[in-house]
Amino acid sequence: MTTITANILFILIMPFLFIGVINRVKSFWAGRQGPSVIQPFFDFFRLLKKGVVLSRATTALFYWAPIAAFIAVLAAAFIAPMAGGRSILAFQGDMIVFIYLLGAAKFVNIASAMETGSSFEGMGAAREAAFTSLIEPAFFIIMGASAAASGVMDFSGIRAMAANHEASGVLAAVLCGSALFIMLLTEGSRVPVDDPNTHLELTMIHEVMVLDNSGPDLALINYSSALKMFVIASVMANFLIPAGLNPALAGALFAAVILLSAVIAGCVESLMARLRMSHVPQFVFFTVSIAIVAFSIVLLKMSGGLK
Repeated sequence: MTTITANILFILIMPFLFIGVINRVKSFWAGRQGPSVIQPFFDFFRLLKKGVVLSRATTALFYWAPIAAFIAVLAAAFIAPMAGGRSILAFQGDMIVFIYLLGAAKFVNIASAMETGSSFEGMGAAREAAFTSLIEPAFFIIMGASAAASGVMDFSGIRAMAANHEASGVLAAVLCGSALFIMLLTEGSRVPVDDPNTHLELTMIHEVMVLDNSGPDLALINYSSALKMFVIASVMANFLIPAGLNPALAGALFAAVILLSAVIAGCVESLMARLRMSHVPQFVFFTVSIAIVAFSIVLLKMSGGLK
């Protein structure tokens, strides 16, 4: 019961802190004091107090889309492994349900953008769909490596890859974590894939999709985006954290890895330029290459070719 409560608190608090840490790191590299790490909390509640402006071109789908997407991402968060490698809801095949819940949220967001009848938002929706289609195979290959190493088709097996502290298993786990970090940047619409602060029309992806959203709708969209980054980071953390730790230490390490991933994301945004749009698919597809290498290492280890 204590673990479930801690995981619920992680879901409620960590997404805001994740974005806050990224913004703080970006301010550090820019030589500015910057906003507080808890500023995303205030931004969320400020948007909740505002009204909603709806275009006459939209239907009820546009109104309900942010709520539906939020529910889908929240359900994925309840399935994702968190502190101690435990999920709030765990079952066989949960990794498959997890990725398709995130896919359902993405579908709803794309449909909402198309509802406005704007070719500009349609351009952003097409790009978002294209990059997600490149990420999905990498995730399934990573989970396939986990299932091959552990023999189970759920998130509880992702720690089995490096359980014996063998060099090959640790290398495979690090590669899986690296691929998931690129997935985090892509799904979170961060640099070098996208820039959340951009105002250049030809390079906008996620930002252009939410131009017509306001008030509580925009608050839910921003929280859903932060929550999605957090749950991907939580899967990545469970690949990297050793198994068999006591719950308190495991929870502390989990929070530390999550915040460290936010720091690294902030450094990437500060030290790298956004990629040209023609180069983004190559960067995103790089996750598939990393996942294939990790899967190959697991298969070689199972066949006795590696130690």
